[in-house]
Amino acid sequence: MGPPKQRSLLALLLVQSDRPVPLHRIVDALWEEEPPEHAVNVVHRHVGSLRRLLEPELTSRTEARVLVRAADGYRLNTEDGALDLLRFRRLRDAAQTASAAGRPAEATGLFVRALSLWLGRTAEGLPRTAYSHAVFAGVDAEYLHAARDAADAALAGGDTSRVLPLVRRAAESEPLNECLQARLVLVLAAEGLAAQALDHYQVVRSRLTSELGVDPGSELREAQIRVLRGTVVPTRTSRSGDPKAPDISGELSPGGSRVTSPGAGPGDGRRTATGVRPAQLPADLHAFTGRRAELDWMRDLLPADGGTPAAVVISAIGGAPGVGKTTLALHWAHRNTRHFPDGQLYVNLRGYDPAGVALTPTAAICYFLDALGVPAEDIPPSLDGQAALYRSMLAGRRVLVVLDNARSAEQVRPLLPGTPTCVTVITSREQLHGLVAANGARSLRLDILTVTESIEFMSKRLGASRVAADRQAAIGIAEQCGRLPLALAIVCARAEGHPSAPLADIAAELAESRDDLGVFAVGDPATDPRSVFSWSYRTLTPEAAGLFRLLWMCPPHGVSVQAVASLAGLTTAQTRPVLSELTRASLWTEPAPGLYGSHELLRTFSQELSLAEDPSEAREDARRRLFDHYLHSARGAATQLYTHREPLPLPDAAPGTQVLSFTDTDRAAKWLLREMPALEAVITRDSGHGTGAHAWRMAATLELVLDRRGRREEQIELHTTALAGAQRLGETLGEAHMHRVLGFAHVRTNDHARGAAHLERALELFTDLGDVPFTALTHRYLAFLANVRQDHREALAQYKIACALYTRTRAYVGIASVTNEVAWTRLLLHEYEEALGDCRRAVRIANRSGNRNIEAAAWDTMGVAHHRLGQHDEALEAFDHALAHYRALNDASLIADTLVHRGEALAVTSPQEARRAWNEALAILDVLGHTEADRLRELLEEHDEVPSRSGPATINI
Repeated sequence: MGPPKQRSLLALLLVQSDRPVPLHRIVDALWEEEPPEHAVNVVHRHVGSLRRLLEPELTSRTEARVLVRAADGYRLNTEDGALDLLRFRRLRDAAQTASAAGRPAEATGLFVRALSLWLGRTAEGLPRTAYSHAVFAGVDAEYLHAARDAADAALAGGDTSRVLPLVRRAAESEPLNECLQARLVLVLAAEGLAAQALDHYQVVRSRLTSELGVDPGSELREAQIRVLRGTVVPTRTSRSGDPKAPDISGELSPGGSRVTSPGAGPGDGRRTATGVRPAQLPADLHAFTGRRAELDWMRDLLPADGGTPAAVVISAIGGAPGVGKTTLALHWAHRNTRHFPDGQLYVNLRGYDPAGVALTPTAAICYFLDALGVPAEDIPPSLDGQAALYRSMLAGRRVLVVLDNARSAEQVRPLLPGTPTCVTVITSREQLHGLVAANGARSLRLDILTVTESIEFMSKRLGASRVAADRQAAIGIAEQCGRLPLALAIVCARAEGHPSAPLADIAAELAESRDDLGVFAVGDPATDPRSVFSWSYRTLTPEAAGLFRLLWMCPPHGVSVQAVASLAGLTTAQTRPVLSELTRASLWTEPAPGLYGSHELLRTFSQELSLAEDPSEAREDARRRLFDHYLHSARGAATQLYTHREPLPLPDAAPGTQVLSFTDTDRAAKWLLREMPALEAVITRDSGHGTGAHAWRMAATLELVLDRRGRREEQIELHTTALAGAQRLGETLGEAHMHRVLGFAHVRTNDHARGAAHLERALELFTDLGDVPFTALTHRYLAFLANVRQDHREALAQYKIACALYTRTRAYVGIASVTNEVAWTRLLLHEYEEALGDCRRAVRIANRSGNRNIEAAAWDTMGVAHHRLGQHDEALEAFDHALAHYRALNDASLIADTLVHRGEALAVTSPQEARRAWNEALAILDVLGHTEADRLRELLEEHDEVPSRSGPATINI
């Protein structure tokens, strides 16, 4: 078939078979970088060669019938049945129709025939420029979606044997696709291969952890839970016309599971407003010892019928850390989960983190609302509003709330439920007398272990016979550890590593190490574990000791191997054995595979050692590498998610920094979700104790991430902190960016005056800097403000300035975005014809610039404009274009949005088609756990019409 580019051209035409392919799209596919000036001539030459191959009888006087000229490009005509891709699509469409009609057995057969046509990755064997093109990636996505749907149909119809090899092959082709891996787990279980299903789950979990540094998502976890519970059986759909397979999907909050029994009463697992039942408790300690009196006391916390349980504060005598407050709270919680069928919430408030960064009430309550399934856009901007919504979500439900490591009553008070069916357990070094007095909390003062409990503790870890053989030495070890569980655990870890060593030798070695570093400042020297830590620290290799001294700089929520490697300036391969040494010594823990953390007492000890032993230059270099890891990795993830925004230029990462790269949006989104506390900590720590250079850059990088989460108050707080750092540093560019983001955030919280002030200051600074792209973006933000104030003519004037600036620099993505935003403004002015013209221009420009996100948005806007003009067919065509792009981008929420718009256009002439579009949107919103799904469901049941959406002022930020 000729040279590589000629074969790539043929593949492109085949994928777009029977449809015209514009020349500019052909050029984009064949040349990854800037195409040569003669690119069009090269395309024409390849077309001529292909014509001679496809039609050998063709002469200069006869007209081509197979590869023909069409508009500004070419079209490849194929005979019916000649192309396997077209056969695949026909079979897939027929299968989806059968599934939607409630005929899963028929759908399964059609899906099997369709998937059997698939021979491998699209465009495999072509140059990377070709096979990585979005057109071919979109075809591969069709295959993967068909495999997913085939599994759902087979599970619904009880016929999984035929789809198992097909789903397995698809899952093997995308080993990190959790959606497919979850289906494979379920299909294996449905075939009676539960052990294989669980083994496969563990393989996928390890792969996600090692390659992405993330835990399995809710969909994969839900599949595992169903297998463990033995609820995966081949069953048919329960009612005619239900196209859904057993409900295994749904993007749930961390630790959440979907409840499917609406209508039950309180306490029996009834469905929350969002259908999410959180299960966030960290793992229980398998070797828990003692505390019988405290556990008996806590038994009274359980709510009796008609009773009103109080919040309980678990506090340590004298504020001594390491006494086992968290361990007791979690052990009691796990023993009593059956009393809280509506869920268990947990958060570490980080009240005594060595870095001094405690979790704010706003951050904690937003974390809980997210865990309860509340969409970001539905979370109120103020703390009072968030607390009210939180209490409403818990009203009448039996939920356990564990607030770990609290600093003060003020930090805790907004997180207390307002319902007598919930119990709150709080751990703190402080007595929290204000909470006891004002909120009726009951205080449990937790003491150190008794001698008997200490011996029992050691016996469970070292074996009863070994401890009984030298009981006096064991008692001596317990006393030297101050009978603190944390200190005892460290000594036991050391003893476990030397099983033949007599306990007397360990006690003597421990005694010799006491007081090397003086008295620890948290209490009586008799209960001071510092000497225990020092003793364990001295057994480390130099590499492990050096790393331990730096670990206090890590965020407390848990860090990846790559983050620790960056901190140390090592490779990940060099870092893993050093971390293993620290975990074996119990100086660092691995609460989840690939994630590391430590008790705050050990972090304080690490910090003290570092300040005493490490040069300030070494500490600063380590801090910079760690911050560079988070900053550069965050930019990579944000760039993958928001392709229409030019990434912020960054200084080079420090040597030795591990920077993560992301090849798809799913991995980028999951990494950002998991690492958000660490990324926010970079802002607060660098602004307060660093140079401020990382703070504003991180805040600017996270702008769109925080905006999409809808956490306006949190965003304002973080960017205000970063602004102060940029001003202290004298970074004019950073100050400009922070004013720009703060202006937009204040506008979104309806503080228009403050928003306008920030935006005007940003505009002044960007103009002085000569930064054209961000000057233009600030004008767009001012236009958004004008639209919110109903001054649409002023908005158009601001957009005109922005467009002129983009035009000057040939920033075509910016021009396309502005043009689409102008179209929305025209819609608000009821200038539908003018809006239509702007939409067409936006589509053309976005298409030429290759930005499908903006092109899809413009098609959707065009559909709304046609609909408002009563142009039914044109509206549907525009919505179909938008849907095609959004499906290729896998942007579920915007697919649902466009489907609702499409339903509006169909409502009058084709009500059944409208309902079909609306039902598809509803299914997507259900998967996303979106609260709007219930509203759409109610309207579908009560009315025969599709609700209208007004199309608010929008901006493609």
